[in-house]
Amino acid sequence: MVVHNAGAGLLLNCVLLLLAEAKQSRDPAASSCELRRKQTELNSFLWTIKRDPPSYFFGTIHVPYTRVWDFVPENSKKAFQQSHIVYFELDLTDPYTISALTSCQLLPQGENLQDVLPRDIYRRLKRHLEYVKHMMPSWMTPDQRGKGLYADYLFNAIAGNWERKRPVWVMLMVNSLTEVDIKSRGVPVLDLYLAQEAERLRKRTGAVEKVEEQCHPLNGLNFSQVSKLKLFK
Repeated sequence: MVVHNAGAGLLLNCVLLLLAEAKQSRDPAASSCELRRKQTELNSFLWTIKRDPPSYFFGTIHVPYTRVWDFVPENSKKAFQQSHIVYFELDLTDPYTISALTSCQLLPQGENLQDVLPRDIYRRLKRHLEYVKHMMPSWMTPDQRGKGLYADYLFNAIAGNWERKRPVWVMLMVNSLTEVDIKSRGVPVLDLYLAQEAERLRKRTGAVEKVEEQCHPLNGLNFSQVSKLKLFK
């Protein structure tokens, strides 16, 4: 992401996915301890390029923003607030981006996942998805249900048309179908939250990558390479 302040000449470039230390422990007690740290003690993940006007790089991560927002230091938030132009990795507010991302995940016309996966893995995958669909209603939070987000709709939104997807995208889909991840659905990831905020604050926005630049490297992986990444955790 890139943002620019026309008045102060501020450029914030959030291209790298580097908020490694912002990953919270899933232990509530550990999270509580971390939140007690002062903002001044946190690493900023904001790099300065010394030029006139100065430029900055800021790292983001694709997780619900509520998991990491308290760990984003004030200097980074201030840089974003003072900016006038923001460039993201992808423009997640553009319907074309979402449509293109969906299309690029599909196998060539006429092919199905059953045709490219070994039979035993395909059967395991199908059983696992049946288990997830059965369990998902119990994973949903009252807040999600109160907002009209129900298990069947959410399952179809995440796993719909899974038999037409390429193995690497199915692997990523399966890894997101956990109870913890399901409970956070409906909360935008950090990149999308910042994009929505930029739009709300009437900042100019753009993207530094095209969908094809993300899809083609992943789609170029063969099954052997994908299997080394592990289809299931």
